[in-house]
Amino acid sequence: MKKLLKYFTPFEYILWLSSLTLATVSHFAYEGDVMKLFASLIGITALIFCAKGNPAGQALIIVFSLFYGYISYTFSYYGEMMTYLGMSAPMAVWALVAWCKNPYEKGRAEVKVNTLSGREWLFAVILTIVVTLVFCPVLYLLNTNNLVFSTISVTTSFLAVYLTARRSPYYALAYAANDVVLIVLWVSASLHDPSYLGVVICFAAFLANDVYGFTNWMRMKKRQGS
Repeated sequence: MKKLLKYFTPFEYILWLSSLTLATVSHFAYEGDVMKLFASLIGITALIFCAKGNPAGQALIIVFSLFYGYISYTFSYYGEMMTYLGMSAPMAVWALVAWCKNPYEKGRAEVKVNTLSGREWLFAVILTIVVTLVFCPVLYLLNTNNLVFSTISVTTSFLAVYLTARRSPYYALAYAANDVVLIVLWVSASLHDPSYLGVVICFAAFLANDVYGFTNWMRMKKRQGS
């Protein structure tokens, strides 16, 4: 128990608990359903573990993807639904396997940070563009709400999950960009249904956690000598 309590720093505890509290309060303030609350709490907890490079974060991302896919379906954000159920969840499985296979030290719940070559960055960008071009007409045919931002969300989400699986610190910046896009999407949804304001607050908390995740991974990278 003592080891568990010392696992997170005081700042990480403050960030994690304040994010959970904010999500819970917003849930009751805006009368969101329990599914949205569970998704928020699971997602926030996943991010704090991911920020530590702990594979448990990826396991929680898989669960979050299932909840979020359903929430997106309820407002016809089919891009979000397909992205998380058809892409984020499967790639989180890939990331979970990759993180477990590449620990920094044997027996330590911390992934070894990877440095991508220029060639792989080019491959990642080209692959992201291809995925975006494939998804865009599909979203259009499904009459997806907020098509432009939904498409941008696919772009940032794919880049984020790819970089996560490849153990790059920049995964967190890609997710932060995605958080901004999602805040715009769910603010738009909340104009029609105020219960979605809780989801807006959730992604605002995600943004703070992802920014911290990037800074912590850069510290991990320096400490590991990667």
